[in-house]
Amino acid sequence: MTRRRQRTLATKGTSIIRAFYGLTENPFATRELELLPQQQEIHETLKVHCQQGGLCLVLGLPGTGKSVLKQSLQQLPEQQYLVATVARTLHTYTNTVKILCDAFRIEFDSSAFKCERRLIEQAFSLNHTGKALTTVLDDAHLMEMANLRKLRLLFEDFPKNHNLVLIGQPSLLANLDLGVNRDIKSRVTYSVITKRLNPDDMKAFLLRELDRVGLGHNTFTGPALDLVVRSADGVLRKARNLSLACMIEAVRSCGRTIDIDNVNRVLLQPHWQKEIDLADF
Repeated sequence: MTRRRQRTLATKGTSIIRAFYGLTENPFATRELELLPQQQEIHETLKVHCQQGGLCLVLGLPGTGKSVLKQSLQQLPEQQYLVATVARTLHTYTNTVKILCDAFRIEFDSSAFKCERRLIEQAFSLNHTGKALTTVLDDAHLMEMANLRKLRLLFEDFPKNHNLVLIGQPSLLANLDLGVNRDIKSRVTYSVITKRLNPDDMKAFLLRELDRVGLGHNTFTGPALDLVVRSADGVLRKARNLSLACMIEAVRSCGRTIDIDNVNRVLLQPHWQKEIDLADF
């Protein structure tokens, strides 16, 4: 299934939930999530590096809040910050430079080599106007290390307060430990691992999201909420997806309160099962 198809289905699902519960906002919408306290601390540290320059690593398992931190950087005021995001890190170096040209608002000129000088000139021009420059490489653990080394050499000629943020899974750190990549690791000025939430913080997150859209805490019964918290295993994305699936299940059964039976029916879906539970299928 394509990402566009997935987004379309997700939009239809949240529209049904909004209509059923009489909401004006989508529940658990990722674009509207407020930063959790631990995420706010990371954001503030990254913001300082966006002003003074550096090489930052934001690492963590899938679903632990890295995308929310990326969005928080993208929402910094445009008058003061230029945040260039490269999300398609499987591209070649040339295509990555094309993405950077677009972010820095310059035309791509036939080859990466020709555009590198223009990118450097534009970076200094923007820096002289007072803008803090940050480049974010998402899913950096998927990028060919040779391409990352080329980018590191390019950014060496950027203004000294340019900040490069690598967002990825912890395997990136193992790659940087290799001798050939030590020149990159030696330039790291800040690194952090986004951790799973403990049960109390996860429950607080779920209840806060209900508050945000105007739903009562009794939308989920106590046992249902506890089961969602346990099944999410501290991963924000799991908690969001499971909660939305439970709400869709409640709509299907025409019940405004989500009980433990609703949650269990969702957890019977194969992608929520552990491998050992699927052995007989």
